[in-house]
Amino acid sequence: MLKKRFIETLIAEDIGRGDLFSRISESKEIRAYIIAKSDGVFAGREYIDVMAKMYDLSLMWEIKDGETFKKGKKLLFVSGDSKKILSLERSILDIALHASSVASLTSAYVEAIAHTGVKLLDTRKTRPLLREFEKYAVRCGGGINHRMGLDDCLMLKDTHLQTIDDLDMFMQEVKTKIPFTSKIEIECEDLAMVKRAMKAGADIVMCDNMSLEKMKEVVAYRNDNYPHILLEASGNVTLETIEAIAQTGVDAISSGAIIHQANWIDLSMKVEA
Repeated sequence: MLKKRFIETLIAEDIGRGDLFSRISESKEIRAYIIAKSDGVFAGREYIDVMAKMYDLSLMWEIKDGETFKKGKKLLFVSGDSKKILSLERSILDIALHASSVASLTSAYVEAIAHTGVKLLDTRKTRPLLREFEKYAVRCGGGINHRMGLDDCLMLKDTHLQTIDDLDMFMQEVKTKIPFTSKIEIECEDLAMVKRAMKAGADIVMCDNMSLEKMKEVVAYRNDNYPHILLEASGNVTLETIEAIAQTGVDAISSGAIIHQANWIDLSMKVEA
């Protein structure tokens, strides 16, 4: 249902009161295809499948979500009424372009740390109203979703901590008021705060913008005293730095860049002669 509403809004934005070409053109059965004009990792199939059902289009896929493709590969064949296909061309391409671009960059980050066993997480730094879509694209690229919103994990960031007078008392109370299955994550900037957070009962500790040396100290302290607590590294994560961060011994690395720094790949639709 969410995908259907998303697609309806997307198409309404583009078609508006109606495709002017459809007013004067004659309907005919055609077949079009999407071709890759650059390399990448594909995403968007789940959404395009829903759109095809809504508009009675027949699809023949040559690729699955999460699979790599090379320039020149035909990814999808679309058959159906010419007016529908031409009206939906940009919507289909935008879904594939946006999702595949995020998946492609995510895949590059995942590959950089694959040998370490450390997980790559996304963040809530998503474009307004596109969180579900962009986090789906992250999964297609091999990344793992962090929390979808404020209701599935309690994260205490520096701004929250400024409003808490007694962290130990707060943690005791909050554990009686959030769901039993919900975890509590506390953002920390140094080892002293890490010790407070772990003592207070955090399930996850975020090493926020720490140097590699500080993270190694945190990992050593965790291993010796609270081996059940998970460690997440965040801040200044790039393709150039992520491997070194992973090698500190943290369990996961979160990055907003895999979404907001993804550059669009190049896909195009063509109609068969």
